[in-house]
Amino acid sequence: MYQLSDWLPTTRKEMELRGWERADVILFSGDAYVDHPSFGVAVVGRILEACGLRVCIVPQPDWHGDLRDFKRLGRPRLFFGISPGCMDSMVNKYTAARRLRSEDAYSPDGRHNMRPEYPSIVYTQCLRSLYPDVPVVLGGIEASLRRVAHYDYWQDRIRPSILVDSQADMITYGMGDKVNVELVRILESFMATYDESLEYDPVTGEALMTRQAFRKAVIETLALPQSVTLADKVEATDDDIVLHSYEDCLKNPMMHAENFRHIEEESNRMHASRLIQKTGDAYVVVNPPYPPLTTEEMDYSFDLPYTRLPHPKYNGKRIPAFDMIKFSVNLHRGCFGGCAFCTISAHQGKFIMNRSKESILREVEQITKMPDFKGNLSDLGGPSANMYMMQGKNLKACEACKRPSCIHPKICPNLNGDHRPLLDVYRAVDAMPGIKHSYIGSGVRYDMLLHDWKDETLNKAAQDYTNELITKHVSGRLKVAPEHTEEHVLHLMRKPSFALFHQFKSIFDRINNRAGLRQQIIPYFISSHPGCTMKDMQHLSQETRAMRLDTDQVQDFTPTPLTVATTIFATGYHPYTMEKVFCEHDPEEKKKQKSFFFEKDKQTTMQSIPQARRSNPYQQRRKNNNTKK
Repeated sequence: MYQLSDWLPTTRKEMELRGWERADVILFSGDAYVDHPSFGVAVVGRILEACGLRVCIVPQPDWHGDLRDFKRLGRPRLFFGISPGCMDSMVNKYTAARRLRSEDAYSPDGRHNMRPEYPSIVYTQCLRSLYPDVPVVLGGIEASLRRVAHYDYWQDRIRPSILVDSQADMITYGMGDKVNVELVRILESFMATYDESLEYDPVTGEALMTRQAFRKAVIETLALPQSVTLADKVEATDDDIVLHSYEDCLKNPMMHAENFRHIEEESNRMHASRLIQKTGDAYVVVNPPYPPLTTEEMDYSFDLPYTRLPHPKYNGKRIPAFDMIKFSVNLHRGCFGGCAFCTISAHQGKFIMNRSKESILREVEQITKMPDFKGNLSDLGGPSANMYMMQGKNLKACEACKRPSCIHPKICPNLNGDHRPLLDVYRAVDAMPGIKHSYIGSGVRYDMLLHDWKDETLNKAAQDYTNELITKHVSGRLKVAPEHTEEHVLHLMRKPSFALFHQFKSIFDRINNRAGLRQQIIPYFISSHPGCTMKDMQHLSQETRAMRLDTDQVQDFTPTPLTVATTIFATGYHPYTMEKVFCEHDPEEKKKQKSFFFEKDKQTTMQSIPQARRSNPYQQRRKNNNTKK
């Protein structure tokens, strides 16, 4: 039975329960506070707590009126941290058609009014108005993907680094395990010198970090890995990559496209270069990331004392995202797929960071003790379910590699695609007391299951995995993501040929028939991706209808910052070839592309679709309301 003090404090009363007068670090979160290793602010909070710091979390503060939520815990000793949420705030709020989503999955009862648009900017401005001399550090996916000049789909323009727009002091990008610990170490070391730029509490005499001291301790050295800072002047070295300036990107979209190739390549290298981009009179400096976490470091992060539950303040309320992951276990981080529309590698990197089997089993055991657990794990997965423990056979070759994908356009011959460690985890979990079924809810890369690994041991392991996956770990529906049927679109997506999906579906059907199972394969598709035309969507519709596929799991392409596809959409150029690529920008034409997913007759053309289906229901409601008035 947990007590209120088992969560990190969110109020002054909870601080008093721990005997604290002041926090060392106060984290503001755009999400509801769920003390679970799948929620970024909880991870950062627990890691800093393990360093001996007094850490508080203010979830979803009210940014209107007197800003009392920003005042309630006072001034921290070191800095304010801002984590806008597990999803990009704009993707979380709006669909690709710029309509409001049905709910905010990370807010209590799915409410939409619990966070602003661009929380990194809004929260920083609130804190600046109240505590102008306290350092503010941005983290989370919103800041991570906006660390340099980027295209913003919702405003349809290229914006500068969010560091410029927010006027925060630093970004710690990517997964925050190492960088935040090192940041605190640097600040503590600096404060031990009692530098004259520090402030002191008039009552206790305690040293307090200021923006001036923060700049001296961290920013002026420009040396903290995995951080982004603003500098008045930078001396570039031969190892640095100087990007086209923000102003030049505004004048010439080709320069923005050229920048992206450097940004993506350096995000996916073991030994990356520093990136420098002039913006106005300042320079945005992106330091290289830390090396991937070791298994021991991953275990340390996941083994911290999470309650795995929402804060008691949400008792009686539903948090949709928590419902999805409540009985799931994350086995690894990172993804080497490099899909053109995906942000995972930009945030987590392409190198797989693995937990040990022992750490995974400890978490599963914790889940089995939860009072409402019925024996079914919803997911044993990761960004891609079947990449656990996979890496290059020759790591020296990986250290020199700049490829954003290890499996496109072809699977790298240096990749060790051994599925046996993953099978070992599945079998160990299924053998645990209290476990009835363990399902795989994460997407599976079927191209790695069908690949000839030039090693019969690995080929047999892939076959065994396929059979065990389909017969034991599918909860009636298996999710896979072919994304499209047309080869030229798939090439732009960095996805394998649709012929492989045909092959995998045949295997799926054969294994189900042999085992007497009636399961579905659920393919994910995207419309209006760069390179996709109306004719391509018609072909997709015809092929999927002929295969009698359920095409309910579909989406219109949503341009999100720091992806290849978004760069093509924003500029019209492919950043690796500088060739022009067709992109559908017209909202009505995008709607028509998506409508092909829902045609009942494969012979039906767009001309026969009723006008009512092609209109925007939201606009129609507004029109009706105005008529009534």
